[in-house]
Amino acid sequence: MSKNLTMIVRITCAVWMVFPAGTVQAHELFLQPQSYQLAVGGPLVAEVRVGEGFDGGRSIYNPDKFRRFELAAEDTLQPVPGRLGDLPSVNIETQSEGLHILIHESTDQKLRYTKFAKFEKFARHKDLTQAIAAHEERGLPKDDFTEAYSRYAKSLIAVGNGAGQDRAFGLETEIVALANPYTDDLWGEMAVQVFYRGEPRVDAQVEMFERMGKEVTITWHRTDENGHAYLPVQPGGEYMLDAVVIREPNAALAKDLGAVWETLWANLTFSVPDAP
Repeated sequence: MSKNLTMIVRITCAVWMVFPAGTVQAHELFLQPQSYQLAVGGPLVAEVRVGEGFDGGRSIYNPDKFRRFELAAEDTLQPVPGRLGDLPSVNIETQSEGLHILIHESTDQKLRYTKFAKFEKFARHKDLTQAIAAHEERGLPKDDFTEAYSRYAKSLIAVGNGAGQDRAFGLETEIVALANPYTDDLWGEMAVQVFYRGEPRVDAQVEMFERMGKEVTITWHRTDENGHAYLPVQPGGEYMLDAVVIREPNAALAKDLGAVWETLWANLTFSVPDAP
């Protein structure tokens, strides 16, 4: 693995200094547990949040907004229970120890662009620049057009001993942790693999948000020929990763939402425990 694929640029400052309000059109959906390490029998409480800079508003439990909302524990995969309007969105009494993985797949939503410049800024931010030229090649309008989007979020939570391993769950796109941050000696580096339609994504951008206290650091990384990215992490950090795919929508999505583009957002959250 060539380390020159790992970190491109690093910015360290408060979130409001990194991205002033209104300058970035990228909004992640992410899962944020109240605690990433729990005792067996304790409640697993988590929020579905939508925002930017590793900060976002809480979303209610709403089955109309997701296709999948599940908890993987040991060899089981069960729906996250809830009632419409529940806040927090996840509140489950844990029954076993080991690595627990929350999985959330949203329904399709749409976003209207009134100016091409906003789409271009988003595409450059998420390293989707091929869409800028393709937009013109396809003869698409520049002043008023629609993008469809869907979110594929996961979160790693340790219950009891936290033993176990993340894996692919058949999402259209997803990020899989290749190490267990709660049990493995990471030596300052977390390995992940990015997938799209079950295949590794090669030379894809992974954006990483690291929260230490109230400060968030944002770094950008690339996957190698196996879809692997190697990310610098440290004890006491909370992490969010995202990787975005852009494609032409299928005929049904184009008709139903009027979309000319479709984006798919993979997201993963986890923490690295403090050193003993």
